[in-house]
Amino acid sequence: MTIKIENCQFQLHTSGAAFWKEQNMLLISDVHLGKISHFRKFGSAVPQKAIIKNFMELSKLVEHFNPAKIAFLGDLFHSSLNAEWNLFEEWVTSVTSEIILIAGNHDIISPIKYEELNIQIQPMLKIGNFRLTHHPEETEDDFNICGHIHPGYKLNGKGRQQLKLRCFYKSNSQLILPAFGEFTGNYYLKPKEEDQIFVITKNEVILVN
Repeated sequence: MTIKIENCQFQLHTSGAAFWKEQNMLLISDVHLGKISHFRKFGSAVPQKAIIKNFMELSKLVEHFNPAKIAFLGDLFHSSLNAEWNLFEEWVTSVTSEIILIAGNHDIISPIKYEELNIQIQPMLKIGNFRLTHHPEETEDDFNICGHIHPGYKLNGKGRQQLKLRCFYKSNSQLILPAFGEFTGNYYLKPKEEDQIFVITKNEVILVN
């Protein structure tokens, strides 16, 4: 689904990423690479193939949009270095896009490791009237695009059915992206009347309110 914000077009993708057409920029939040390996190290029964899925989805996105820039809106890695860093290095060398990391609270890996891969690390990124951050921020002048919350939404049916879905959460001054990574969990929001919820299904992004 494509939405317009401040006269700019953003394509909301079923992966949880958003493509900013005018900037030729792919926005991705909360990938949490390394989290699956972390769980497996401490005995959680998480399938090994889930690790590869994150990188496959990232590659599909880059192939589909061919962005000039990729901005990760924080929590690219879940914690300290583990075996998934090697996979990340391989993935970075496979893309030609400029990569920017807006540091999140989980991004504790040394900036030197990112610099070796020519990845910029920024606390925030200001582009025109847009302010890209990890944590949600409210400002008077800028429209904030962020992550961190891992927004989700519950759809209730007439027969007590309930679907729990990831979503893009848009208010008048903010767009919160869903978590991209596998096994990241959701925070289920209660929107205000003027807010918009775009839930993610397997095949499409749907405005539900």
